[in-house]
Amino acid sequence: MTKEQKAIAIEDLTAKLGEANIVYIADTSGLNASTTSDLRRACFKAGIKLEVVKNTLLEKAMEASDKDFGDLPSILKGNSAIFISDVANAPAKVIKDFRKKSDKPQFKGAFINSEIYIGDNLLDSLVAIKSKEEVIGEIIGLLQSPARRIISALLNNAEKNGGEAAE
Repeated sequence: MTKEQKAIAIEDLTAKLGEANIVYIADTSGLNASTTSDLRRACFKAGIKLEVVKNTLLEKAMEASDKDFGDLPSILKGNSAIFISDVANAPAKVIKDFRKKSDKPQFKGAFINSEIYIGDNLLDSLVAIKSKEEVIGEIIGLLQSPARRIISALLNNAEKNGGEAAE
């Protein structure tokens, strides 16, 4: 790879990192072509962009980015792939689901809305993160609950009063 090609690759990665609020890094080494294809398909279905990257280029892109990736560059050893998503827990779910059949991909770390997560032991916690839509749905449900109770009470009261008037 020439210096120009490296510079272009770093610019491209920097732009991708700049646009993304959710970036997971995992080790996908040891996956054969068929398994890698299955992983890519699973990512595509979940709306995740998967890209195998060179560690040095990713590290330089992280340094060039406006975002603070904290200690994430320290995990860039061995084979690395980035998972870019709009849903915070989607890559964690794909990785966990995929590991039911294999010990890979091995989760290294993640950048989620300016928070840094490092270590495979955090994968289960990341799966449990709720998406923005799930949180909004829960809030709406909580807000609707008292209104439903009031309407139900009013309807029950009206039925009781209406029933007595008919007699």
